[in-house]
Amino acid sequence: MWIERLDASHALAYRELMLEAYDRHPQAFTSSVRERAVMPLSWWEARLTSKFDAVLGAFEAGTLAGIVGVAFEPREKARHKATLFGMYVSADFRRQGLGFDLVQAALVEAQKHPALRLVQLTVTAGNDAAFQLYQRCGFIQYGLEPLAVRVGEDYFDKIHMWRQL
Repeated sequence: MWIERLDASHALAYRELMLEAYDRHPQAFTSSVRERAVMPLSWWEARLTSKFDAVLGAFEAGTLAGIVGVAFEPREKARHKATLFGMYVSADFRRQGLGFDLVQAALVEAQKHPALRLVQLTVTAGNDAAFQLYQRCGFIQYGLEPLAVRVGEDYFDKIHMWRQL
C-alpha cells in the first residue's frame, strides 16, 4: 500500500471512488451521488489540481482504495485553518489501517503549510468507527450541528472536531 497526492491523471478513479462513497454512505457527505454524477470529468480534474485542495489517495495493488482531502482556506483571516474532507475507504480495503494512514498523511500535508495552526472536520453522529479514528488521530469534538444533512426524509447531525498542528 502507498499513499500519494492525486493529480488530474487520477480523476477517473477519484470520481468512481467518490461516487461509490456518496452512494453507499449518503449520510456521511453533504454532496449527493445524483448531483456529483453529472459533473464532467474536468470538474473532478479541477478538484485534484486546485491550489486550495490537496487530495491524497491510498493505493493497494494499483487500485485506488481510499481517499482524503485537505482544503486550505483562501481568505486572509482564516488561512490558519484547514478542513479535512472526503474521507473514504472502499469496503474491500477496510480494517487494514488505511483510514488511519490517510488521516496521518493528510496531517503531514497540512504541516507543509507553516501558517496552519489547526485542522477541522465533521463526522456524522453515530458513525462511531470514523469518530474513534479521528480521536486516535488527535481530533477532539467541539460541537454538534443538528440536522446537518438530509437524506430522503431522514436528518443526520454532524459532530465538529478539530486538531491543533
